[in-house]
Amino acid sequence: MSNLSANDLKIKGVSAIEAVLAHRQEAVISVRGKERFVVMDMEHYHYLRECELEAALAQTRADIAEGRFVKESAEDHLARLKAAQG
Repeated sequence: MSNLSANDLKIKGVSAIEAVLAHRQEAVISVRGKERFVVMDMEHYHYLRECELEAALAQTRADIAEGRFVKESAEDHLARLKAAQG
């Protein structure tokens, strides 16, 4: 990742982001010397979201295989949630 200061962004605008993304997939924007934001193009964002969803699906399948789930009606589920809240 490449750093881009908030001041660079203020002065150069979107062209500063485009310049970084021409060479890297992500640009880190720092504010007062601290990394605060990450900017990326939509294609890379969608790829990362797909990876995140695949990981969640794999975890769900593992939970089901290990019996870590509850089968119940919607009413029973809500009652269990309310009981857990206190």
